Amino acid sequence: MKLWQKETSVAQNVEKFTVGKDAEIDLQLAPFDVLGSLAHTRMLESIGLMDPDDLAAVQRELKAIYQSIELGEFEIEPGVEDVHSQVELLLTRRLGEAGKKIHSGRSRNDQVLVDLKLFIRHEIRQTVEAVHTLFTTLQDLSEKNKEFLLPGYTHLQVAMPSSFGLWFGAYAESLVDDLQLLQAAYKISNKNPLGSAAGYGSSFPLNRQMTTDLLGFEALNYNVVYAQMGRGKTERSVSMGLASVASTVGRMAMDVCLYMSQNFAFVTLPDELTTGSSIMPHKKNPDVFEIMRGKCNRLQALPTEIQMLLGNLPSGYHRELQLLKESFFPAFTEIRNCLEMMTFMLPHLKLNPDILKDEKYQYLFSVEVVNNQVLNGVPFRDAYKNVGLAIEKGEFARPQEIKHTHEGSIGNLCTSEINGLMDEVLSGFQFEKVDNAIKELLA
Repeated sequence: MKLWQKETSVAQNVEKFTVGKDAEIDLQLAPFDVLGSLAHTRMLESIGLMDPDDLAAVQRELKAIYQSIELGEFEIEPGVEDVHSQVELLLTRRLGEAGKKIHSGRSRNDQVLVDLKLFIRHEIRQTVEAVHTLFTTLQDLSEKNKEFLLPGYTHLQVAMPSSFGLWFGAYAESLVDDLQLLQAAYKISNKNPLGSAAGYGSSFPLNRQMTTDLLGFEALNYNVVYAQMGRGKTERSVSMGLASVASTVGRMAMDVCLYMSQNFAFVTLPDELTTGSSIMPHKKNPDVFEIMRGKCNRLQALPTEIQMLLGNLPSGYHRELQLLKESFFPAFTEIRNCLEMMTFMLPHLKLNPDILKDEKYQYLFSVEVVNNQVLNGVPFRDAYKNVGLAIEKGEFARPQEIKHTHEGSIGNLCTSEINGLMDEVLSGFQFEKVDNAIKELLA
């Protein structure tokens, strides 16, 4: 069954080539396709295109289909082109003529669009929750280990004192900015395209604001042509948000790989969380973090892949947009797997408390000595020269203690302020509005 088919059958090789993996991937859209139809049919009844008895029957069966999806019992039958066709086929089997009425006033184009936006909205929420969990873990580790110093590097050369508190906290704050980008993508996704039909609207007197409210969208995609242009643009925007999260996670994974090497020896992991070598019995490899680094690098390539598909397309719908799903859908699972694994692994890191006792880190404190001279009245350039000459002559003596008190430094991590930034970002998603709308729609 195909929503567009009339009398002529399409050649099998053409059908196989154009449909591709749609049936398999579309199963992920099934609950959202039902939600879209629940809202659309209520709107159709409100404008006189479906009578109340038909609406009641359609709503009942759509909710039954939704329940079967939740239970894992829903499937797209052989020969059925996509999830939209399967839902309509089930309704027609069960209700006859009433099932055939649900497509009035919409095209498969805007049906796919609303499914995608509902799917994206749901997946972003799960991703945000995983980011927040990792953020909380990082902040806890930052406070717990703020007294443990480690060397800071620039150009991979020993630079100035840092701490594990600063290191963990830096990645926590980075996630705040990542979520701001993801929130921007969420706001783009949280607009209703339903009613744009094939991209040029409908002669039916549709009430698009009604479906917007029923589905908990923040606003409409008002211009029907632009609503259709949102296909691809939405995915690209979201992929950029995911790539930002992946950049943070991947960079931290690289740090762990570096810090675990014997040349650094800042951290170690329990044997059961590492892998070994087939010929070198001493090896303890950070494979989890290496795989994580690779996955995050791949996720950062996704916006470019999507842009390459969109780069030469004019306005309107084009079939290659279907290909976006093959790489875009798995990205959510991939980033959440990385987030969850990072959250699991980090508390198992064993930190070396004696890193700075190594003689090679004595010059880590050169800036401290310069600053101490400045505090005692020596001009900065003179103090810099004095310490530099002492180092050249082998006369440099490291200070016994360091004092960093300004905001965001070793002695003042500003943990509560960073927590406040995260709370502010999280509140901006307004997930509760969506929850309430969907709960009412399924009631």
